[in-house]
Amino acid sequence: MIKFSIIIPVYNEEKNIVPLIQHTFNCLENLEIEIIIVNDCSTDNTLFELNKIKKYNNLRILNHRTNLGQSESIKTGIKNSKYETIVTIDGDGQNDPKDIEKLIKIYFENDTISLVGGIRKKRKDSLIKIYSSIFANKIRMFLLNDDCPDTGCSLKVFNKNIFLSFPFFDGIHRFLPALFIGFEHKTRYLEVAHFPRKFGYSKYGTIDRMIKGIRDIIKVMKIIKNHKS
Repeated sequence: MIKFSIIIPVYNEEKNIVPLIQHTFNCLENLEIEIIIVNDCSTDNTLFELNKIKKYNNLRILNHRTNLGQSESIKTGIKNSKYETIVTIDGDGQNDPKDIEKLIKIYFENDTISLVGGIRKKRKDSLIKIYSSIFANKIRMFLLNDDCPDTGCSLKVFNKNIFLSFPFFDGIHRFLPALFIGFEHKTRYLEVAHFPRKFGYSKYGTIDRMIKGIRDIIKVMKIIKNHKS
């Protein structure tokens, strides 16, 4: 039977997270899954909302005592997961849980594929965010040759043990396609839906993310080079 763990990192998503959890369970009710919510020290009512959900036996809530960021939150969820197959999805409601089954199907039908990633079709973000992302993706693809036009899409399916074998760094979740390919693992990408954010706001500044992204690209290049040497 297909089994997998869904990791959802959240920070200040009090109005988004409960509907997302309910929708995810409804979409995947015929599959054996667990959902792990990693609350990254939210300062709003996210934890209060999460604690109101009692009916799901296969839902776990993990809490960081300090804000550690998305990569650390994903790692926390993965290290506490019970299945070898991991699905990551954002907690802001912009990804569609219905797409998980499509990605999972491709992943389990192909033994040689270690990562299946989503490519956001018709992104529902601000123009500056869309164009800066396109620019960053082109630079990253040119330098890392990862053949992924949208590595920023959080909706991904991948092997747990391969992820844990990579040298960890803050920001690793944006470079999984490059790392999987750089470590000789096959990947595949599918178009997925993308919704506008209903509540809250993005936690990342465009300029800050661009500067950090350049540093991280250099870091990933070194990691891959060391692996191959």
